[in-house]
Amino acid sequence: MKYIATCKIGLESLVAAELRRLDIKVDAVLDARVQFSGGYDAMARACLWLRTAERVLMEVGSFEARSFDALYEGVKRIAWNEYLTPQSNIHVKGKSAKSGLFSVSDCQSITKKAIVENLKHAYRTGVIAENGEEVIVEVGLLRDVATLALDCCGAGLSRRGYRTYNVAAPIAETLGAAIVLLSGYGPGSLTQLIDPMCGAGTMPIEAAMIARNIAPGMNRAFAAEAWRFIPAAVFASARGEAKDVQLPIAPDIIGSDIDGHCIDLCKLHAKKAGVTVNWQVKPLKALLASDVRQNAIIVCNPPYGERMMERKQAEQLYREMRQVLEPLPYSRLSVITSHPDFERIYGSRAGKRRKLSNGGMPCTLYLYFRRG
Repeated sequence: MKYIATCKIGLESLVAAELRRLDIKVDAVLDARVQFSGGYDAMARACLWLRTAERVLMEVGSFEARSFDALYEGVKRIAWNEYLTPQSNIHVKGKSAKSGLFSVSDCQSITKKAIVENLKHAYRTGVIAENGEEVIVEVGLLRDVATLALDCCGAGLSRRGYRTYNVAAPIAETLGAAIVLLSGYGPGSLTQLIDPMCGAGTMPIEAAMIARNIAPGMNRAFAAEAWRFIPAAVFASARGEAKDVQLPIAPDIIGSDIDGHCIDLCKLHAKKAGVTVNWQVKPLKALLASDVRQNAIIVCNPPYGERMMERKQAEQLYREMRQVLEPLPYSRLSVITSHPDFERIYGSRAGKRRKLSNGGMPCTLYLYFRRG
């Protein structure tokens, strides 16, 4: 089978690396998606283990579609009865780029109509009840080629299941994990990791799960588990294997925030995720060299001055960050922000920069490296 792991722009190489670590064959690395292939077991492992992807899709057909008639006929030719029943609640999502068929809503409507007509003929019935489990079908058009796929996830992969409560402008779990991984943190790591403005605690919790090699999808369900053509043993086996490789270590991770309410939520989220983090209520300026081990990793998602604070306040915070962080014996510092002049205001040029997106806003991840 052919599959697609979708992701945020800038994270394609991370997703591909994750798939290769799972011994899954990567076929192509493209903008905002990685194509891979394998059996249903590969799909189940990808759903359970991908930390930085947004969704896993199973491709069921691909063809040229320069007109709505071509789209309708191409969709209708797919053997939908291999995947859907007359009771399947069919929900069609769509997207289009660089294609003549640019009206996504029309493409969705035509795709749904073609699927229903196909199922009526295949099951010799005049009615498709759609009163069963929801099945998400994605129709994607790129350069006049239509790709039809089933969404294996249901809720996106960022929905790990542990973040029950939110604070203002939270970072997505998938992006939080990506920042931790890009900072050089990995499974089995005993390097100290600190997030001094942790908000809802996403990055410290993701770091703890990475260190202990806990599959991020262990405590949630996936849409593909309800598909009649997927053996129940596929996901059960993948979960069993994932449980066997968890590491019984206690990583040194600190998450702190000036807001005590945020830390209360962090504690709830960490407990639900099954990890332990050293949570502290304190302002950034209270982070001292005595708190930081040699060669520690520091990650930050400070306010951008667009959602939470006025820009001038955010800029003052960036200057304070430099004053506080510069004396610390860290080896790597990662800061994500949408502010275009962060380096100038912070007062130091990053060793590396990576263009990312957070909540739809173009951002840059600034990576600082030094010897402790």
